[in-house]
Amino acid sequence: MTSRLTLGNIVLDQTTFELSSPHGSFRLANKEYQMMELLMRSGGRRICAEEIARRVWGEEKAGSELIWVHISSLRGKLDKIGAKAKICTYRGQGYVLEV
Repeated sequence: MTSRLTLGNIVLDQTTFELSSPHGSFRLANKEYQMMELLMRSGGRRICAEEIARRVWGEEKAGSELIWVHISSLRGKLDKIGAKAKICTYRGQGYVLEV
């Protein structure tokens, strides 16, 4: 069993919490890692804020601002490592990681 998830040119190591591409890497904080893993495992399905809150924080009312802050941080890290995958927001529908 592999401990790595891959999408486009990014790899998420499930053992070290490291998000990497050929251009760099970051070790993700726990909540960032959980969100990135959820997005990478979604298979292109849009994930609503309530589902993210439930799966990452264990409650549906974690707050959209809190989720937005983490999404913004992940977007910045993806950009800094030259990722071809981007986190897209679909208003009223959720988030998806697209290549």
